[in-house]
This record gives sequence, structure tokens and C-alpha cells, in this order.
Amino acid sequence: MTEKNMFGGIAFLLRGKMTVGIIGKELVVRVLAEKMEDLLKMDFIRPMDFSGKPMKEFVYVSPAGLEKEEQIEHWIALGIEHARYKLNI
Repeated sequence: MTEKNMFGGIAFLLRGKMTVGIIGKELVVRVLAEKMEDLLKMDFIRPMDFSGKPMKEFVYVSPAGLEKEEQIEHWIALGIEHARYKLNI
């Protein structure tokens, strides 16, 4: 894992592929496309729209979705899942 400044915050990359990041008080998570629809139904999730339009396979998680350690672990696991899929590992 490496850290990199991205999107005005910090991102954590697995072999060069972004997993999760922090921008302000929100977590950014890279997720598999097939999981987006269900995730976006959650109250504390919204599409990442850093550039003014939703970005493919990125979501923001508000602080309400980060209150418990188990929640944070879940988001990190989703980010790692995405990176591993893209890296084919």
C-alpha cells in the first residue's frame, strides 16, 4: 500500500490502484460497478462528483457511515476488492 495526494486529499493505493481516500470529512471508496446501485441506496453514500459529474466506480461515504470500526473495515475491504479485481489478483 502507498499513500498519494489526490483530489485535494489523500488516497491509499494497492500496487498503484486506488482503494480508499479521505477528502475533508468524507471517505472516498473505489467500488466494483455492479455494487454501485445498492450502495447508492444508503443514506450516507453519494456518487463522487469531484469534477461536477458522477465518477464511475467512486462513492463518497459521509461521517454517518464511518461511526463504527466495522463500517470503516467494510469500506476498506470494498476498496481493496476493487483494486484486486483491476490488478487481476
